This record gives sequence, C-alpha cells and structure tokens, in this order.
Amino acid sequence: MRVRWKRAAGCLAFIYGLFSLYAAYVVFIQGHRGSRAAAARERRRGGSLVWQNEEEQRDLQRWQEEEEWNPWEEQEKVDNTLQRGSELQGFQKKVVQISPRNKIIQIWGKAAIGLYLWQHILGGPLMPSDVTAGWREGELKAGNLYFRFFTGPAVVPGHISLDTGNLVLVLNGREEGKIKFATQWLHYVQTLHQTHKLNHTALVLLGSEECDNGWIEPYLRKHEGFIDLIFLVYDSPWINEVDVYQWPLGVATNFPIMDLNNLMLHAPRPYLCNFLGTVYKGSSRETLLDILKQERLSATCLISTREHWLPQETNDSLKKYQDALLQSDLTLCPVGINTECYRIYEACACGSVPVVEDIMTPGQCGNSSISQNAPLRLLKSMGAPFIFVKDWRELPAILEKEKTMSLQEKNQRRRIVTEWFYQFRTQLRKKFVDILENRFF
Repeated sequence: MRVRWKRAAGCLAFIYGLFSLYAAYVVFIQGHRGSRAAAARERRRGGSLVWQNEEEQRDLQRWQEEEEWNPWEEQEKVDNTLQRGSELQGFQKKVVQISPRNKIIQIWGKAAIGLYLWQHILGGPLMPSDVTAGWREGELKAGNLYFRFFTGPAVVPGHISLDTGNLVLVLNGREEGKIKFATQWLHYVQTLHQTHKLNHTALVLLGSEECDNGWIEPYLRKHEGFIDLIFLVYDSPWINEVDVYQWPLGVATNFPIMDLNNLMLHAPRPYLCNFLGTVYKGSSRETLLDILKQERLSATCLISTREHWLPQETNDSLKKYQDALLQSDLTLCPVGINTECYRIYEACACGSVPVVEDIMTPGQCGNSSISQNAPLRLLKSMGAPFIFVKDWRELPAILEKEKTMSLQEKNQRRRIVTEWFYQFRTQLRKKFVDILENRFF
C-alpha cells in the first residue's frame, strides 16, 4: 500500500513539472514574441511606422531579438500615465484660477472720469503712455475679478472685441451735448443685450451738476432696461446703495498720480492758502476775493483768477496750478455750479487741506433716503479731514489760526490728509469690486 502511494505521488510530481515547464515556455517565450509581433502589426496598420529601407527593418528585428523583457514595464507605464494626468489636472486648475472666463469684466471709458476710475482708484496700467493716443488699454486683477479697460477717441461702438458677458460703461451725462453722445453708446450696448452677447452692465456716470438725470431712467433694469446698477457722481437723491451708488468726481483728466515722496510734507510751505480758478459773476467766489482783498491776505495766499473757464489746461498752467497746491497749507474750494469740484481731490493729493464751502447749490441735488448729510455726502461719510465753512467771512479767523500753528502740527495734518486720501481710494476700490462681484456673479 505504501509503495503504491509513493508511485502515485511521483507520477503527480512528474506531471506537475511538465506542466510548469510548458506554462513557462508559453508565457515567457511565445507570449513575449507574440506581443511584439502584434505591436509591430498594430504600428503598421496605424501608419505610425513606415519602412524607409531594409536597414531600418533589420534594426527593428535586432532590437526585438536583443531587448530583455521588463516585467514591471506595464505598471510603470500606468504609473507614469496617472502621474501625468494628475499634473495636467493640477495645471488646468491653476489656469482656471488665474483666468476664470466668468470673472472677467470689461470697462469702456468713454468719459474722462474713466481715467480716474482706472488709474487712481483701481491702480491699473494704461498703454501706450501717450495721453494723445487714439486707443489705450490695460488689464489688472482686483479681488477675484479681472478687468480690461479700453479708452480713447478710437474706441467706438462695434470696434471693441467683447470676450465677456460683463461690462462697465463710463459715460458723461453732464450736459445736453454729452447726453446725445452717451445715448448712442447706450443703444449699442442695448443691442448687445438683445443679441445675448452681454449678461450684465453697470454704468459709471458723470451726472448733471444740478442732478437732473431723468434721461437715464428708461435704461435702468428696474424700469425694464438693461443697466443693473449705476455709480453716480454728485449728491443725487436717487442714491440708495441698492442699485444707485454715489461716486466721487475725482481729479481732472490731466492731473497726475502724485508721488508722496515729492509732496514737501515735512518742509515749510511759502503760502498759507491758494485759489486759482474762474470767478463767475454773482457767485460766492466774488465774495471770497473781496474778503481776501479787504484783509490784505494777497501776500500770504497765492491768488490767480480768470473770468472764463477753459476746458483744457496748457502744460504751463497745469504746472502753475500743481505748484500752488504743493506750496500752500490750505486750498480754498468755493462752490461752482455744484459744491463738489476737482480742486477738493487735487488738494488732498498734494497734502494741502481743502477749505470747502459747505452749502447746497441750486438744482435737484440734496439728501437721499439713506443720507441726510448733503452736500458732499460721500466725503463726509468717509470722514474727510477738511475745513468746512458756511460763509467765507469765516476765512480770516481760519488764516489767523494757521499763522500760530507750528511746522510739526502742519506736518502732522498733511500726513493725516494724504493718508486719508489713500484710504479713501482704497475703500472705493474695494467697494466697487465687491459690488460688481456680488451683483454680476
């Protein structure tokens, strides 16, 4: 019995050995050659391998005979493919984070206040630097949004490449002639909405100095129009912080971004005050000049007047004006057609404290449903460190106090004004970006 079991076990071991040898032969020799042959046939069928001459064919045969099989090759290929896929996904995510298409907003600056928005508030670059160029543009990232700005005489309806569904249009509606030009742009943008090329539009509008802006109402979305929201200059009673927001007038078109290192913040300034501007008949500016003459303040204040307003400054007049701001402790800001004027912001930029005539001008401007502090609601709400006067007869006492102030006290005040003005623009930038992101996206 024991012998039979030994014979049976030996037969089974012999058969198992033969089967193992056969399996090894099939897997390691025939299978390997078959896979190479199949791969070669596949290359020929796919057209990726073309025989150029017999020498290339012999090289391939030699490679087939000499190459050793790597049992880990297939797994390495899989691992490499997965790694490359992971790297590609990571790169694609970065690209999306860098330039998400739905976070792009174009700004078309067809009014001078567009430059104040782009360069002074948003801090955007503008190329070319030549201010007389017909076409100028720039790009920047602010918060989570990407802005593209276009301005200049050559920026006309139908000639701007629109690669986003979100637009901010900057227009001038201060007077009748400007309104006609602005309406042409609004009709063009309305067509873009009707053809589904635009989803959202905001408007930065230099409104009427008397706050008579009824012409724009039909274009507002709440009146079945297409404009989602407006950033409106001057103390309009429309301001509600829902779809109409107050926006600053800012500096004049050709007023540069001032370098704080060149503002003479710590040096004595030769003049107590300055006023360079147009004097209108019957205005409070005539009263101001009379007081300066009566008090014999012409020696301590830099005064230069003209009877007619000029739309464009020359290089010489601009330099004279900037020097006056930089060399004066105070800048006198009498009202014009509206209380708000460029001079207020330009004085801040130069570290000269604005002395602002705080009275309402004729027209429809005034308090709104959310603020009873007109005029200059925006500046007051943001804590402007100005000197406000109701009557220019207060000026002599103000100037007498100036004479008693030490240089250190004046330096401290200049620093407060310039830092406030910097924070003012920073906060406006954040507000502008946040509103657009919340309303558009």
